[in-house]
Amino acid sequence: MNRRAFLGRTGMAAAALCAGRGASAGGGRPDIVVILADDLTPEGIHALGNPEVKTPNLDRLIARGTTFTRAHIQGSWTGAVCVASRTMLMTGLPVWRAQKATKSLAEAGRTWPQLMRSAGYATSFTGKWHVPAFKPDAVFDRAVRETPGMPMDKKEWYGRPVEGQPDPFRPWDETQGGFWEGGRHWSEVQADDGIELLASGARGGTPHCLYLAFNAPHDPRQAPKEFLDLYPPGSVATPPAFVAANPDAEAMQSGPKLRDEALAPTPRTPFAIQTHRREYYAIITHLDAQIGRVLDAIERGGRADNTWIFFSADNGLAIGRHGLMGKQNMYEHSMRVPLVVAGPGVPKGARRDAPVYMQDLMATALDLAGAQAPDGMAFRSLRPLLADAKAAHRPHLYSAYIKGQRMVTDGTHKLVLYPAVPRAMLFDLKADPLETKDLAGDPASRPVGKKLFAAFLGLQKETGDALDVTAAFPELK
Repeated sequence: MNRRAFLGRTGMAAAALCAGRGASAGGGRPDIVVILADDLTPEGIHALGNPEVKTPNLDRLIARGTTFTRAHIQGSWTGAVCVASRTMLMTGLPVWRAQKATKSLAEAGRTWPQLMRSAGYATSFTGKWHVPAFKPDAVFDRAVRETPGMPMDKKEWYGRPVEGQPDPFRPWDETQGGFWEGGRHWSEVQADDGIELLASGARGGTPHCLYLAFNAPHDPRQAPKEFLDLYPPGSVATPPAFVAANPDAEAMQSGPKLRDEALAPTPRTPFAIQTHRREYYAIITHLDAQIGRVLDAIERGGRADNTWIFFSADNGLAIGRHGLMGKQNMYEHSMRVPLVVAGPGVPKGARRDAPVYMQDLMATALDLAGAQAPDGMAFRSLRPLLADAKAAHRPHLYSAYIKGQRMVTDGTHKLVLYPAVPRAMLFDLKADPLETKDLAGDPASRPVGKKLFAAFLGLQKETGDALDVTAAFPELK
């Protein structure tokens, strides 16, 4: 990768927010900081139930805020699930309508940062962009760095490791490129940018919205050696729901030729998966340290008591569960993401189990700013749920992956559809959180499946999903 391309374009802060952009500066309106990780499953955070991984800074953010335990993404029209997630975040459009997003949305001023600006906020960005429809400097007042969708990798980093053979991947080797391209680990550079933008925002006197988008812990999962040393070889367990191969991988369009799935050997081995999870935990802990630096900078900035912090990810990741490595599947480890909100009056250490979308954080930020929601907005403010865990929200969530997979859940049960096979699977998420017991063939569970299928058909219309699945599943009508 070209170093200049990595460094991106540094934009100057907008000269001033014109009077027509809303009521102005400061007052009592909060600053807003959105931190997004890439490929981070909720199971990659210690405080969310994984005793193996070390995430002290995310743990302290979780302790001072509210975590939405059933936050999902709507899926993707491409194997690069992050493209779909980030396009939805910027536009507020549901998945299949977001697929059609063009630069006209930016030209019309209806993207999330532009709407924040219209409400009187200074907006800034650094990190991973991956929204093909428009560029960050077209919609943010200040965009200091645009990193590529993923760091450059090498072909020998795929299909590894094989037990008893030399491993060509050395995550700590700064000469190997990837996250080390440019001379310093990208997570550290991105945190530096975020800290500088926070300081600039604090000096400006205008309420500030920062979007800090990390590439980590996406592969290649590289980290300094001291972080790998926190997880000695052989110390990381094989995950629950580990199998050597997923029998439905080809039907799901998530077979071994898919880039994410090609990272480890097929069939999977405990040795390979333990190694990948060790590297995953190391880059997560390194990312956590950078997030800690950003949280410390917020505390130092003098506006911490009036700052809302949102932390989430664009998708989860399998890393060996159900025979899979990537996020192109409908299992909870891949469709569910961490979503933590901290801010003035937000309940501390609280959990909310209502089904929500990650992109609801965009609607929440607009709500906090007093900004107008764009036409076609598919997402909802989380503020009612923050105030009352029993507040009405969505009864169901929808997700999809290209033409191969569809899903609907009410938070208790989940219906997964593989239309090309065709095959339906039904899981009781309360009794079977690892999704290992398919109830679709159980006559006693048929009414649940039919009810979810009816909800799914309604959500297809809402999201612009044109795939006709009714003929494939007559038993669910």
